[in-house]
Amino acid sequence: MASIRKRGNSYQITVSNGRDSSGRQILETTTFTPDHNLTERQQKKALDTFVFEFEQKVKSGKLLKGEKLTLSEFTDQWLKEYAKINLTQNSFKSYSDNLKLRIIPALGHIKLSNLNPMHLQSYYNNLLEDGIRLDGKPGGYSAATIKKDHVILSSILHTAVQWQLIENNPCDRVSPPKVTRTAENIKFFTLEQTQLFLNALDMNYSFTYQEHDRIDDTGKKYHVSSYEETKRIPKQFKVFFYIAIFGGLRRGEIVALTWEDINFDECSVNISKSSSYVNKQIITKEPKTLTSIRTIKLPGFVIQLLKEWKLEQNKYRLSLGDQWVGSNHIFTQWNGKQMYPSTPTQTFKKIINKYNKTVTDEKDKLPLIPLHGLRHTSATLLIAENVDVKTVSTRLGHAQTSTTMDIYAHALKQLDEKAASALEDAFKKKA
Repeated sequence: MASIRKRGNSYQITVSNGRDSSGRQILETTTFTPDHNLTERQQKKALDTFVFEFEQKVKSGKLLKGEKLTLSEFTDQWLKEYAKINLTQNSFKSYSDNLKLRIIPALGHIKLSNLNPMHLQSYYNNLLEDGIRLDGKPGGYSAATIKKDHVILSSILHTAVQWQLIENNPCDRVSPPKVTRTAENIKFFTLEQTQLFLNALDMNYSFTYQEHDRIDDTGKKYHVSSYEETKRIPKQFKVFFYIAIFGGLRRGEIVALTWEDINFDECSVNISKSSSYVNKQIITKEPKTLTSIRTIKLPGFVIQLLKEWKLEQNKYRLSLGDQWVGSNHIFTQWNGKQMYPSTPTQTFKKIINKYNKTVTDEKDKLPLIPLHGLRHTSATLLIAENVDVKTVSTRLGHAQTSTTMDIYAHALKQLDEKAASALEDAFKKKA
């Protein structure tokens, strides 16, 4: 028979589940909190029903541990025993951060077996509300962010089902907000803006250096006053942005490139890895999908730039002697080590800002698009030049052509409008 003990506003129910191999009694416990909107008699009936069902589950062997574990408690176990082993370091950190920042504070207290679709739907709806963001930005979280939380929760609860802690995954019965991509939220350069940006890479810019201290070759410290210097963008960044525009590669794919990946004779680049910065170190790994592993052609002028940069890098490497500690990466730090993935992003913003300071007319200024916008620019320009979607999709490394069509619907729509106009003009001439 079940033992019931009142504890504040809830009840602790204990049921004997036999004895273990050493003869010690196995006790299963759970907590029941009545709905205080019910009458006292209704609360008593609800308690009796709960106790009966709990006792039956224990006796029949159908008691799931999810009735005792909270989402927070299980997540700690899931991160240690599943995520850390099966996820990449980048994904593990992303999952851990999202759990700590949003998911666990909102849902962590709920027992696994009690977590239902309504809890999840309310959580997703709450993330859309204005003022909910932790970064203080106006509005709610984006549909893409909410979908990420949904994927994390679904993965955790799917594992809970596999481990027989709960009977089903409530995420299967909830749909997060749909992520829609439009021309408004896909940032890219137009053809004219692309040409302006390429021109900006060859301009001379004034760089101001603040006063600072240095140490000479003998170890003696000396002071350097602030000064200005006029120079061009370093060639390796010009090469980086050319590959991004004319190859459509992702930032991590470009940073991971080594000279072995370039076939100068075939004018091609082999993309087989990607780099990211996780837990204060650069992690290079194979892409998640096989379609991301690909070999694509580059225009001849991009290959020529690569040749020039390789020659320049070799000369610089020889000048450093033993200080060069690199491992054949195309894009490097001053000592040859692989470039940090954040470096080209910062440089990209600086170039746009410096260029815009040289322009007086607002309409001639470049939009401050994200670095990933150069990949979008590559695809949009290809589609505008009537390159078929399958080819564009292959170059981008998309798993499905439908992904390309969804993302670049704006470019395809413009192409369709051009086609309609061309047909109209053709028949007008015959009439």
